[in-house]
Amino acid sequence: MSITGYTSGSIGVLTMTPRKIMWDVEPYTLDLSDVVKLSDGDLLAISAANPDLRIERSATGQLEIMSPSGSTSSACEAALVTALYTWNEQHRDGIVFTSSGGFHLPNGAVRAADAAWVRRGDWDALTPDQREGFAPVVPEFLVEVRSPSDRLPALRTKMHEWIANGCRLAWLIDPINRSAAIYRADGTVTEASFDETLNGEDVLPGFVFDPASLPAYR
Repeated sequence: MSITGYTSGSIGVLTMTPRKIMWDVEPYTLDLSDVVKLSDGDLLAISAANPDLRIERSATGQLEIMSPSGSTSSACEAALVTALYTWNEQHRDGIVFTSSGGFHLPNGAVRAADAAWVRRGDWDALTPDQREGFAPVVPEFLVEVRSPSDRLPALRTKMHEWIANGCRLAWLIDPINRSAAIYRADGTVTEASFDETLNGEDVLPGFVFDPASLPAYR
């Protein structure tokens, strides 16, 4: 497998060890930190040339490459984005993002969440160019849904990264174990079962979601 469409100096094609792209395979990490420092523009170009992949950049410059979601994972994401969008249509105080929207975090990482919400005032403060790229803004609320290939320790690390960079409320929903973890800006983490309804607390007042309504993994 190769990542094409990127040229910087002597690099034209970024080639990785060949392997078949499958649904929900474990993310592939590509470390180019000793070769080239990728700008946000470089990452946008690589992502545009490889639309079938979800590509994030860690704070240390590594590319984390994921295949498209399987059908059940995609359905879970759609359910959450729809619920969040419906709530936002009533309040009209922010912008809702899907997993294809990346954010440039203060620590230098570029991350995307399965569903995210940015306060309208923070979005309006960005320049048009900033909105077109990886917006340098941290969602106040976001959701990550565990897929069959996701390792919980890695997901938990990512959730703590979101919070450390300014996210106020984040849900890690695990349809496999039918559980959820709620991460808050004060550092607390609360576990919940699928028998409990999740709510947006003081970040998204009135927003509620029933995780048991998500499609089940077999």
